[in-house]
Amino acid sequence: MAVIKRNVVKKSLSRENSSSKADSDDPTMKYTKGVAATEQLAQNWLLNPRPDPSSYYRIGVYVATCIAFVVRFYKIWYPREVVFDEVHFGKFASYYLERTFFFDVHPPFAKMLIAFIGWLCNYNGSFKFDEIGMSYDKHPAPFLAYRSFNALLGTLTVPIMFETLKELNFKAITCFTGAMLVAIDNAHVTETRLILLDATLLISIAASVYCYVRFYKYQLTQPFSWNWYIWLYLTGISLSFVISTKYIGVLTYASIGIPVLVNLWQLWDINAKISIRMLIKHIGRRLNGLILIPFLIYLFWFHVHFNVLNTSGTGDVFMSAQFQDTLKESEITMASMQVNYYDIITIKHYDTDAYLHSHLANYPTRYEDGRISSSGQQVTAYTESDINNQWEIVPLEDLGGDRTKPVLIGDQFRLRHVNTDTYLLAHDVASPLYPTNEEITTISPEKEDFNEKLNSMVFSFDPVKKGDAGHILKSKITIIRIVHSETNVALWSHNDQLLPDWGFSQQEVNGNKKLLEEGNSWVIDSIENVEGNRNQHVPKVIRKMPFLNKWLEQQKLMFEHNNKLSSEHPFASQPQSWPGSMSGVSFWTKSSEKRQIYFIGNIVGFWFEVVSLAVYVGLILADQLSRQRGYFVLNKISREKVYGPLAFLFCGWCCHYFPFFLMGRQKFLHHYLPAHLIAALFSVGVWELLFSQCKSYDPSNDEEKPGSSYDRQPEVSGKSYLIFNIVVLSGMIWFFIYFAPLIYGTPLTPEQVQNRMWMDITLNYAK
Repeated sequence: MAVIKRNVVKKSLSRENSSSKADSDDPTMKYTKGVAATEQLAQNWLLNPRPDPSSYYRIGVYVATCIAFVVRFYKIWYPREVVFDEVHFGKFASYYLERTFFFDVHPPFAKMLIAFIGWLCNYNGSFKFDEIGMSYDKHPAPFLAYRSFNALLGTLTVPIMFETLKELNFKAITCFTGAMLVAIDNAHVTETRLILLDATLLISIAASVYCYVRFYKYQLTQPFSWNWYIWLYLTGISLSFVISTKYIGVLTYASIGIPVLVNLWQLWDINAKISIRMLIKHIGRRLNGLILIPFLIYLFWFHVHFNVLNTSGTGDVFMSAQFQDTLKESEITMASMQVNYYDIITIKHYDTDAYLHSHLANYPTRYEDGRISSSGQQVTAYTESDINNQWEIVPLEDLGGDRTKPVLIGDQFRLRHVNTDTYLLAHDVASPLYPTNEEITTISPEKEDFNEKLNSMVFSFDPVKKGDAGHILKSKITIIRIVHSETNVALWSHNDQLLPDWGFSQQEVNGNKKLLEEGNSWVIDSIENVEGNRNQHVPKVIRKMPFLNKWLEQQKLMFEHNNKLSSEHPFASQPQSWPGSMSGVSFWTKSSEKRQIYFIGNIVGFWFEVVSLAVYVGLILADQLSRQRGYFVLNKISREKVYGPLAFLFCGWCCHYFPFFLMGRQKFLHHYLPAHLIAALFSVGVWELLFSQCKSYDPSNDEEKPGSSYDRQPEVSGKSYLIFNIVVLSGMIWFFIYFAPLIYGTPLTPEQVQNRMWMDITLNYAK
């Protein structure tokens, strides 16, 4: 609404300044007079009594909310198994309850809300939601309370949408249809009845839009009043909830921030008659209410996050040694030991849990593609415990048998394969599966050229985190890269393609020239020849670290790992497919009963929004082109709707949709739900306008009196508009019911499954 041309708020914000009669004689004031007239129209539209009796709105919001409640809570206990990303967010809730530190790319607010529900249920967090399909009956957890909380948030989103349209003075049937676009959307229902973050995200976005509408309306009549301040700060608090849930909140900030900037630009106009002092006051209050206070709330959730997660856990390995020193000991940190020279160790690949391994078998002289290898001893990654996983850390200089000197991160050394008495070596020979990478092998001291290749056997344990350089290397908790000093490649392994029979179907290990790839990460898993007092546990000394330093380190890692989520996924989709809901995501399957949960939108509702967006763009173009030729299709108040609330909502949809085209990370249909929610508000507004009696007017006639046809809210064609909404609602209800088995996991016959494979929807059990 702040997009209401350039003049919506000027009259009420300049009460202390009145125009003189002399001004009216100024030839430049004809434009100003038009500004005042349009401004009054905007106020009439926003502040007029609503077009329908209050009982209509009351009945509409109750019905829409009840329907949203029923479809979200129906069979919410089924399936009694872990579904889709419940493996992540259920697990994170358990970590909060156990107070063990973990790392995630999303901010903590919504995850802490879920954990809070678990705390209210006296749950101890013992189940870690490890795999999709794990039974809640065998692993008791308050999954029903978790799901019900999200379903309640999803339900309450619907009346907030209804009230937003009501505040924009749309008819009751318009408000009802807009709310139903989300209430019975299959994607919204599925997403908000599981243990996921999107229920919190969506209600926060809806609240942000609603609160800003309320704030803007008070700005028209009561700037700097208590109500004005209340809704300003409620807008900021709602925005803080969005960005404290997911970083998509930046897009919500843009959708509110752009209208705020446009509004401030209006106030800057000299015709608004706002003094510089008053303008600075406007800017300062908005900065405080929409940026400073929300940012402090955002920091507060991280402060709670760090204070709750005060014990070492799975997230330690992502953090610097300084950060880890602030955490209490856990079982894994108590099992961690200092790594010394001459230790016999096993080294585990961080991503695939396979051990660095070698055995008495050589690479073939020629590979299948005709390339020649070194025929050296194979070095692989093996997932099972085996004596061939053991390596000795040999210093470059003789330490006189001293086995107490610790290995520092960044030190150089050689690795001796214990069982075959050979040394790890990298050289400029192509690896078996990746010709661009180096072959990793071992060489025996008995070889004639052994001494000539001593430099090719030098490696270092380099830090994954820069802050770890120079620190003592510890088993279990320190992530490292094994870097070849001579050719500057890092040991890398992968399990997407295994070695052929000659490599015993084990994982390839090669020298990766891209040092910073995540697949180069390893960890010292065990020390086999521990001696002396290293067996005796020494309690850890807990150190302090400033909160802002913790927060900055965490923020940097969250952004880095978020950007690295670029690997391919079978259910990933591109933004161009989202508005039509042309492809979805398989959330859960149960082969024994041929049941499945598939995430897909209400295609009738999605395409209704697509058509509405296209119609609006066409309407804007038609209005601009016709006005250039002196033909005015819309009356003033209808035009203010087009460039006011509809432009505001259209801007919000654009902000939540188009940025995804610029993102390189994995993208899924659920990323479109915020844009869909705003498009739902927008679409019904467009069609109410189209069914209105938008009579044209003569802009040269400045003497038209208030109360004339162009000064009143245009009447909506009652019967035809009602029939139109009934048709749209009927289509959405039919689609929801038809595809409801994919929400609730209801079994279908193969023929029924095939009948539901629309567009790019790929379902199981179609045969």
